[in-house]
Amino acid sequence: MRRSTIGLLVTFGICLLWVTTVSHAQRPAKIPRIGMLLGNSRDAAAPSLEAFRQGLHELGYVEGQTIALEYRFADGKVELLPALATALVQLPVDVIVTWGTPAAQAAKDATPTLPIVIGAALDPVATGLVANFARPGGNITGVMTAIVGSNAKTLEVFKDMLPGGTRVAVLSNPASPATALQLRAVEAAAPALGLSLHSAAVSDPTEFEHAFTVMAREHTGALLVIGDPIFIQHRRRIAELAQAHGLPTMFDARDYVDVGGLMAYGPIGSYPALFRRAAGFVDKILKGAKPGDLPMEQPMYYKLIINLKTAQALGITIPPMLLFQADEIIR
Repeated sequence: MRRSTIGLLVTFGICLLWVTTVSHAQRPAKIPRIGMLLGNSRDAAAPSLEAFRQGLHELGYVEGQTIALEYRFADGKVELLPALATALVQLPVDVIVTWGTPAAQAAKDATPTLPIVIGAALDPVATGLVANFARPGGNITGVMTAIVGSNAKTLEVFKDMLPGGTRVAVLSNPASPATALQLRAVEAAAPALGLSLHSAAVSDPTEFEHAFTVMAREHTGALLVIGDPIFIQHRRRIAELAQAHGLPTMFDARDYVDVGGLMAYGPIGSYPALFRRAAGFVDKILKGAKPGDLPMEQPMYYKLIINLKTAQALGITIPPMLLFQADEIIR
């Protein structure tokens, strides 16, 4: 009886060990989870998100199999970003990827340790997100859109097609922490270019019509748009309103020109291109790199893109020199 009991116990132990081993073998391995924190909407961000996924795919990742993406969209409402960032941290995720300075700031406030990759944001040094470009320090790195002052350069190019003394409306989002820096750069550049400015502040999409009504009342003859997630989200509406009011427009990325904006001049090129590059940062971090040791990618050159269809609709003749300088012309 004693030997029989011992035999039964040994058999039971072997069976229990086998079941436990099989259970562990069948349990799926944990895959990295990436939190996507975006200031605009899913539809507006779709091309950039597709480029990001493509970038991950080229690096060997397959969404849903070897990597998971958690999306959070503020739909242009900056005030929602802190709660969305906190929710991603609490999931938890392994890395947060952001679009826009407000989203990057919200992620930074939510976690001092979780890696953050900026997919697009203005001058992270000037806005206080990182210590410097070469060695960001802390838990943040990524791709920046431009340095402070780039909008002044954009205004300078815009001047080449505007009559002297033109009053230019500057559309910006005061809810963004980067806006004040950009506005100061534009305001400092305007007098030397013989231009006067009218500041048009919009932080909610319901304010666009009123802003353009005021532009007309202020006798503005052109519109410079300071890039922001809410403007990317509603870029088609901005282009339509500008054409309805007969205003030539200048932006900082081709995404606006593709939907009817007149011109874009800036270091960005397009936002999808930035997010494809951001995938490389995520890959390095998942393989053990520290964000603070990865140099931020800075814009290397500017691009000028002109939409001739919009120029014709506005009855505008683009100066030959600008056409010659253009990197791309949409006909």
